[in-house]
Amino acid sequence: MTGRTTGRADANRRRIMDIALAELLRDADASMDQIARAAGVVRRTVYGHFPSRDALVAALVDDAAESVAAAQAEALRDVADPAEALARSMLAVWDIADGYRLLLSLAQRSVTMEGIHQRLEPVRHECTAMLQRGLDEGRFTSPLPALALAYVREQVFFGVLQAVNDGIVAPEEGGRSAAVTALTAAGVPATEAVELVGNLPDAS
Repeated sequence: MTGRTTGRADANRRRIMDIALAELLRDADASMDQIARAAGVVRRTVYGHFPSRDALVAALVDDAAESVAAAQAEALRDVADPAEALARSMLAVWDIADGYRLLLSLAQRSVTMEGIHQRLEPVRHECTAMLQRGLDEGRFTSPLPALALAYVREQVFFGVLQAVNDGIVAPEEGGRSAAVTALTAAGVPATEAVELVGNLPDAS
């Protein structure tokens, strides 16, 4: 393949993924035929990039995990206060992951939670370092080690995503709710957590 041909193939793959995400968010049972029609291509073209629907969903989950890692890294940059860093990271990741929240149930079936767990390892590693700093500085108070708190933070995120999916939490409240809950789980008093999150520009 020439560079131009490869670039065109990559662009086509990206376009199919973007359209597939939109279709799956609209209809979680969307078939490969539906996705092909929405993309304006024949089914063979979609299968040329993704051999199965599960492979397409896995690619979307990979893409989401990479976006989450980039968003968290950006949110943590140059933030001195570990509590603010935790809140900013939750809000930033929510902004990315909210667009993928309806893929959670699909991923649980086709990628498995173990697969999601593995994909989020770089995010978890960075979060653990930030939580350890907060524990060392006394900003966070918990009987759990930093890595365990990182697991708790992750499950808070998934729990709020599921609550939004089930209509228990309003989508516009999801990010704030996740950030406040993560802070309180790390030992920040609830009133302080609510105030901290409310003062962040991303929480408006």
